[in-house]
Amino acid sequence: MQAKIAWDGDVRFKATTGSGFEVMVDGEQKAGPRPMELLLVGLGGCTSYDVLNILKKSRQDVVDCVAEIDAERADEVPAVFTKIHVKFVVTGRNLKEPQVSKAVRLSAEKFCSASLMLERGGVEISHSYEIVEAGE
Repeated sequence: MQAKIAWDGDVRFKATTGSGFEVMVDGEQKAGPRPMELLLVGLGGCTSYDVLNILKKSRQDVVDCVAEIDAERADEVPAVFTKIHVKFVVTGRNLKEPQVSKAVRLSAEKFCSASLMLERGGVEISHSYEIVEAGE
C-alpha cells in the first residue's frame, strides 16, 4: 500500500492514494478535512465494511448502515486520540439482534485493522449499535 502527500501551500496537502484517488488535506479545514479527521474516516470505513460484510454473509436484509464516530483527544501535544466510540445504526428488514451484535463484535475484536491498530496504540475504543426496522 502506498500514498503520496504533496504540499499545496499554507497547511494544505494533496494526498494521492496508491489506487489513484485524491483528497485534499487541510490543517485549517478550508479546502479539506484535517489529518486526524481522516484517521476517524479510515476507522469508520474499515469497521463499516466488516459489519456490512458479516451481516450480508449471515443473510441479514440490510438496507443502510451508518457508523457515527465520536472521539476525544489528549489536551497536550501530541493530541492523540484517547477515546473513540463507534455507534452503528443498522437499518433493515427483520434484522436479528444477535447477528448485528456479533458483526460489531467480530469487526472490533478480529477484523478491523484500523481499530485493532489504534487499540494496540493505547486508544480506548467502544462500540454500540441501534437497529432500525426499514419501512415498506
